[in-house]
Amino acid sequence: MSQQLVLRRLLSLAPRALLPPGPCAGLLPRAPHGPAAPSRALATPAGCGSTFNVQDGSDFQERVVNNPKPIVVDFHAQWCGPCKILGPRLEKMVAKQEGKVLMAKVDIDDHTDLAIEYEVSAVPTVLAMKNGDVVDKFVGIKDEDQLEAFLKKLIGP
Repeated sequence: MSQQLVLRRLLSLAPRALLPPGPCAGLLPRAPHGPAAPSRALATPAGCGSTFNVQDGSDFQERVVNNPKPIVVDFHAQWCGPCKILGPRLEKMVAKQEGKVLMAKVDIDDHTDLAIEYEVSAVPTVLAMKNGDVVDKFVGIKDEDQLEAFLKKLIGP
């Protein structure tokens, strides 16, 4: 409980920014495809099709927890130097998997509730999720070989 309070206090002091850095920062709204499509559907620039920014709790539930594909969830913050190094590196490694895995980016300043729910106590924290369950996790920076091993373990043979 005290960790949650400390995290909330730290997050309230952090500077806020509108978009995370990186090649997928300029996500653009697009028209929904059919009556059941959510109004927050996003179009991604070339090369970013497997990466998306989480918009809110219901978006996370819909696009991450309920997704049949394996998902890498990158909890990050604008003010976090290591996040600025890991984020693009991880996006590049996920893109190499050619759609076998997706990447969800969660800014902890905008989504404190998700950070608390998934017990994020430091950033960057990266979760590997399958069928809504966390199956692996790491905190901090990893090199490309370590990221590749992490993704291969998530995707499987």
